[in-house]
Amino acid sequence: MKDELKIYSPKSDLAEPLKLFNSMIKELIASRELSWRLAIRDISAQYRQSFLGVFWALIIPLTNTLIWLFLSSSNVLKVANTSLPYPVYVFTGSLLWSILIESLIAPLQQVERNREMISKMFFPRESIILSGIYQTLFNALIKIGILIVVLPFFKIYPNFSGFLIPLGIISLILAGTVIGLIFTPIGILYQDVGRGIPLIAQFLMYLSPVVYPLSTDGILSKIMIFNPLTPLIINSRAWFTGEPTQFLIFWFISNIFFIILGFFLWTIFRLAMPILIERMSA
Repeated sequence: MKDELKIYSPKSDLAEPLKLFNSMIKELIASRELSWRLAIRDISAQYRQSFLGVFWALIIPLTNTLIWLFLSSSNVLKVANTSLPYPVYVFTGSLLWSILIESLIAPLQQVERNREMISKMFFPRESIILSGIYQTLFNALIKIGILIVVLPFFKIYPNFSGFLIPLGIISLILAGTVIGLIFTPIGILYQDVGRGIPLIAQFLMYLSPVVYPLSTDGILSKIMIFNPLTPLIINSRAWFTGEPTQFLIFWFISNIFFIILGFFLWTIFRLAMPILIERMSA
C-alpha cells in the first residue's frame, strides 16, 4: 500500500473550503477502524478496572433519583405535578441526562487519554472523537436495558413510539458531543476547563426538564422552552414511557442546530489541532 504524502504549508485550509470539506469527509471515513479499536481498548480497560462494572450505569442515576425524592418528600423544594410517577420521572430523566453528559465529557477525555499518541503520531484526529462516541453508545445500550427492565415494575410500557427511542438516544449523544467540542480545544491548553465541566453540566441540568417538569411561568419557563436540550429530553423520555410526543418541530430544529454547530466545531477542531499538538509537545 502506498503511503500518503502529507504536505504542510503556511496557507490556511480555509482558503480552499471545498478541498477542506473533502479532506474532512475522507479522514472521517478513514478513521472508522482506528476509532473502533480505541473504543474497544478503552471499554475493556473501563470495566476491567472497575469492581462494580456496568452497575455504575444504574448507581449514579439511582443516587440522583433518591436525592431528589428526599428533597421533594421533605418539602425542601416543591415540584409541580408530573405526568409520570415522580420516581419514574426523575429516574428516566437522570438516566437520559447521564448519556448526554457522558457524550459531553468524551471529546476532551479522549484527547487527554491519547495525548501522547496525538503528539507523536499522525493519524486522522476524528478517530479520537469517534472512539468517544462509540463508548458512549455502548454505555447507552446498558442504560437503555436498565430502563426497559425497570419501567414494567411501574406498569409503564412504550407504545409504537418506542421505535423512535434510538433517534432520541442519538440526538442526546449528538448534542452532548457538540457541546463537548466547544470546550475541547481550550481544555487541552487549560486543565481548569475540564474541572469546570461538571459545574457547567449541573447548571445545564437545572435549565432542562430532567428532575422537574417544564415551568409554565416566570423567566425559568422562557429559558427552558428555548433551551435546545429541552425537546431532546422530553421526547426521549416520552418514547420510553409511551407518553405523547411534544415539541416535535422544536426537536427537529434542535437537531439541525446541533448538526450545523457540530460541523463548524469539527472544522475548528481540525484547524486548531496543529497548534494544540505543538503546545502539547512543548
